[in-house]
Amino acid sequence: MIDHRRLGRELDLFVSDPLAGAGLPIWLPAGAAARHAVEEYVRELERRSGHQHVYSPPLGKRELFELSGHLGYFADDMFPPMRLSADDEFVLRPALCPHHALVFRARGRSYRELPLRIAELGGMYRSERSGVLGGLSRVRAISLNDAHTFCAPDQVGAEVAAILGLIREAHAALGVRPAGFRLSLRGPGEKYVGDDAQWARAEDLLRAALAGMEYVEAPGEAAFYGPKIDIQIVDAAGRESTISTIQLDFDKPERFDLSYTDSDGRRRRPVMVHRSLVGSMERLLAYLIEVHEGAFPAWYAPVQLVLLPVDDGQVDAAADLARRAVDVGLRVDVDVAGSLGARIRDAARRRVPYLGVLGAREAADGRLALRLRGGRALDPMPAGDALALIGGQVAARSADLLPPD
Repeated sequence: MIDHRRLGRELDLFVSDPLAGAGLPIWLPAGAAARHAVEEYVRELERRSGHQHVYSPPLGKRELFELSGHLGYFADDMFPPMRLSADDEFVLRPALCPHHALVFRARGRSYRELPLRIAELGGMYRSERSGVLGGLSRVRAISLNDAHTFCAPDQVGAEVAAILGLIREAHAALGVRPAGFRLSLRGPGEKYVGDDAQWARAEDLLRAALAGMEYVEAPGEAAFYGPKIDIQIVDAAGRESTISTIQLDFDKPERFDLSYTDSDGRRRRPVMVHRSLVGSMERLLAYLIEVHEGAFPAWYAPVQLVLLPVDDGQVDAAADLARRAVDVGLRVDVDVAGSLGARIRDAARRRVPYLGVLGAREAADGRLALRLRGGRALDPMPAGDALALIGGQVAARSADLLPPD
């Protein structure tokens, strides 16, 4: 069975060391390179769609999470507070939304600024039980692709529709195959904040956004502060989980006393829309490792090109070409250890998209013989053309290794 933990070991993507602790994986250089490429893409997608990126600390004072409601409604999933003195306690955050509420209230806001989209790829922490932890899919230290839009009530519908469009775009680029949509609603019990009218209004807005789409309703799966649209995936073992989410929140703007000045000069309360296009980097990469079986699209493959000199006479030419490849933004290795056949097999094992073979004739003529992942060999071409071909597919974030005919 395909398992991202096994592939992670074989491809040197990440390691889980008992000395670091369960649920705290360490990203190795290859895995970090793939993750970094994905993060760059997501940040650029957000930037182009009007998001402003911030940095906020992964912990805060106890009072911050009392105000947000997390300590009252979510404490079982949080790490214990850290006491520095009798009146100074800090908590590892279980979510980014309290800090983003502080970003909004850092100064006065006008209706002209809305929707205000605040984004961050930030750390948060959950005190998961050891028995449920596994690889990258369930961890205690989470790097979340997160954003919060502060908007006027009449802007919510258009904002949710725009977010759904961004999610589709990101999924298509990365190779995510959604398994279904879920409308997560309140269930019985007292684990929810807010009044019935707020919940009904939020649920109606999300139902309207899902009009014409197939989805299931899931009572009891809402966040404690509001209903949400969850986009589900299924891993190689058949386990379902959430990859993307959109959540409506009328509660935190009340708790943090957030307001903006409307066109009539009055103070109004914004609606807070929580959203994640691709979820946490850990769960996303666990899924992508499995769905691609480690053979990532070239644009986020850890190594995009391996250069293989046939013998020692082409090592210098391979090193010069590698520098040219790095200068144009490619991730490249030069492999000189062992026979050419063994090096080709090792590149195939590592799922490298492009192999460049340099024999004496290619080195003398400034040409390169490319082989594609999967074994197809291309006719030797000028080395600059080979780099341009690879760079074009990477820049286009194409799932294919060759441009269309």
